[in-house]
Amino acid sequence: MIARALDAGAKIFVFNEPTRGIDVGAKYEIYLLMNRLVEEGKAVIMISSELPEILGMSDRILVMHEGRVKGEITDVAGTNQEDILAMAIA
Repeated sequence: MIARALDAGAKIFVFNEPTRGIDVGAKYEIYLLMNRLVEEGKAVIMISSELPEILGMSDRILVMHEGRVKGEITDVAGTNQEDILAMAIA
């Protein structure tokens, strides 16, 4: 599917749980692909329940709970998992 989107010239990519159930090497390859897309000026939206993955890959985080946006984090480097969880349950 990714190859098709790349071939079609997509400018926005949505990755839903992109690394769930795969080995560490494959995760690394997916992260490289996502970073390359961003470097090319493409928009990448990643949906993940793995907080370390979100913190490591994101420039901005929107925290959602029960279908509603509960908060936004623009200073990803200055935040942690507890901050995200606090937003989700507030």
